[in-house]
Amino acid sequence: MRKTLIATAVLAALAASSTVMAEEAAAPAEHTFTANVGVVSDYIFRGISQTHGKPAIQGGFDYAHSSGLYAGLWGSSISWVSDAQNTSVPVEIDLYAGFKNSFAGGDWNYDVGFISYNYPGTKDVQPNRSAKADTAEVYGALGWKWLTLKYSHTVSKHFVAWYGGDAAANEFKNTRGSGYLELNANYDLGDGWAVLGHVGHQKVKNYVKVGDNDASYTDYKIGVTKDVGYGVFGIAYTDTNSKGTCDGGNGGTNAYCWGVYSSGSNTSNNFRNVSDGQVVVTFNKTF
Repeated sequence: MRKTLIATAVLAALAASSTVMAEEAAAPAEHTFTANVGVVSDYIFRGISQTHGKPAIQGGFDYAHSSGLYAGLWGSSISWVSDAQNTSVPVEIDLYAGFKNSFAGGDWNYDVGFISYNYPGTKDVQPNRSAKADTAEVYGALGWKWLTLKYSHTVSKHFVAWYGGDAAANEFKNTRGSGYLELNANYDLGDGWAVLGHVGHQKVKNYVKVGDNDASYTDYKIGVTKDVGYGVFGIAYTDTNSKGTCDGGNGGTNAYCWGVYSSGSNTSNNFRNVSDGQVVVTFNKTF
């Protein structure tokens, strides 16, 4: 009887110890640090190519606190500033911070934060016509399971170098207050497969439309991803409803007809409508 009681006590103590250890193991870490790296066949931002149809290498670092606070840094090779402004800026660096959490049993979630898009070396060119590309936005998102609605609002003086106003009347305005509303879907099919869909509308405030030349537009994307263990591969088709032609060195009538500049003058045979539809292949790895 005594041995039985002792054995029972020992087993109970071991069970209690195992339970505590399991609970500790299941508890989320208070601080989490991750890194990511990726390669894309074309860097697309809100439907617009940032690399003139060429590949880009990307990567970043993230910090998350168990409370929901987070911050991070992300960068990518680009060419769009050089293409559009004849200013040598080969990289984009984004800094962001915010707070996110879930509610209603985890089916719903929200995310609010601030992000700055930085282009080291960018500067004002063509005064009153093309501003510094650096842009700052505040954003808020509401998600339900695999759907997320998000709005981003420009708080810097200009949105990615756009000026507004009437150029013909020599009246120029900043584009603070520009906004981007987007709906994203990411549905898990199982076995590492997922499908994604996206629709968004970029409004450039104070931009005066002249014919088909309009900086505001709607973009779309549909694609599929596959987690293969050592990383995630993806393929997607992206397009916009941006209108107008792209007519070589004359620039055409499309706001997103950008050229590649060399030695201070444009090479007209390299002008391209960077809002055109295309297929993009991606690979990303998180550590």
